[in-house]
Amino acid sequence: MSSLWMLVAGFMFACMGELVKLAAAFFSNAELVFYRSLVGVISTFAVMRFYGKSIATKHWKTHFWRGLAGLGGVLLFFYCILKLPLATAISLNNTWPLFLAFLTVIFLKKEFSWVLIVAVAVGFIGVVMLLRPTLAEDQWYMALIGVGSGLFGGIAHLNVRQLNEQGESDWRIVFYFTLVCTITTGIWLAFTAFSPVNLQSLILALGIGVTATLAQLAISRAHRRSNIIIVGALSYSTVLFAGLMDLFLWGDRLPVSAWIGMGLIVVGGLLSIRGISTRRTNIVTLDD
Repeated sequence: MSSLWMLVAGFMFACMGELVKLAAAFFSNAELVFYRSLVGVISTFAVMRFYGKSIATKHWKTHFWRGLAGLGGVLLFFYCILKLPLATAISLNNTWPLFLAFLTVIFLKKEFSWVLIVAVAVGFIGVVMLLRPTLAEDQWYMALIGVGSGLFGGIAHLNVRQLNEQGESDWRIVFYFTLVCTITTGIWLAFTAFSPVNLQSLILALGIGVTATLAQLAISRAHRRSNIIIVGALSYSTVLFAGLMDLFLWGDRLPVSAWIGMGLIVVGGLLSIRGISTRRTNIVTLDD
């Protein structure tokens, strides 16, 4: 079942990306993240109340750090979606397993194995091949932003695994993540400005929130009782879904070298995940 949940998450994330592209005509990047999170926090709270689930938690520190990491990743990721082809933006965001490998070494004090060294090298080559045919020379800063979203994503995945091992429910993980994002971006926008909302923009905002929330729930469910290699491998299905959507909805055709680059990022990510899993690390130490 974990495989099915990751495929659902991949498809939902790709749908969210396309809706973000459409909604960019009405909202700023911060507003997109705010509405995405607001829909998530309201819907998850309503479901939890309906089923009598408590939002009380003993692990608020982990939720807080997961929320901040997730917020940073989403802000950078959404910005990339607005500037790059969706498949390219998602591929850069999916460098998170490479950063997850570094994080396990840093926080868990594990030695950097040859598998992780190869993984990082392959992933780096993939990023270069992906970006060279799709970015102009003056747009390489977008590469840093995209890879930055992957860094925050690696931290967030570390936190999700930790929260699962601490016994937190899928709904509570998503609730506190969206709560942190909603409060933070809400304060930000209170000191700037909100764009006017009409029926079309409202539908798009709701769509972003619904697809993102379903994807987050699917990821949390997939992490539970699953092999991290399976989770990581199927997370790359988002790239395939995004590439197909870009082709049929926008007519974007990436060159063969870009697809090879995406493939190398996938291979690098899977190698890094394999290196992590074979070392039998338990991702439970961020709050120590």
